Amino acid sequence: MSKHNKLTGLLAATLMASALSGQVMAHGDVTPQAVDTEGLSSLGEDWADTNPYRAPSDDHDLAVKIGASAYNQNCARCHGLDGISGGIAPDLRYLSPDFEGDDWYKYRVINGAVRDGAVYMPKMADTLSQEALWAIRTWLETKYVEE
Repeated sequence: MSKHNKLTGLLAATLMASALSGQVMAHGDVTPQAVDTEGLSSLGEDWADTNPYRAPSDDHDLAVKIGASAYNQNCARCHGLDGISGGIAPDLRYLSPDFEGDDWYKYRVINGAVRDGAVYMPKMADTLSQEALWAIRTWLETKYVEE
């Protein structure tokens, strides 16, 4: 048996054992990472209904910068580099930059996603501030692609 075939077999056996023990997660063990939002206007405790950083302003430009870094730290592993999904998770570039897209985004970052008892996306709002999450949304809007 070649070295490649042995490694492939070992990997398959390890994945099977992990799956049988319930340790395999759909997208890996993503743990949200802290995001420094210094300089952005504080949004308070209550969630905004729409992206408060969307309009051109100093907040908008800073939110895009913070959002790019925060996305790479917290979202790219599942949603793809530069916002381009490889098919594991939704391609967030297609979220419309309006209330409808904001509503879906807000729901998902607050509630996460669980399917058949498996966590597909953690509740990001449990760890990241509203400012950090809206900054990510602001950056995503710069990557928007119309379907």
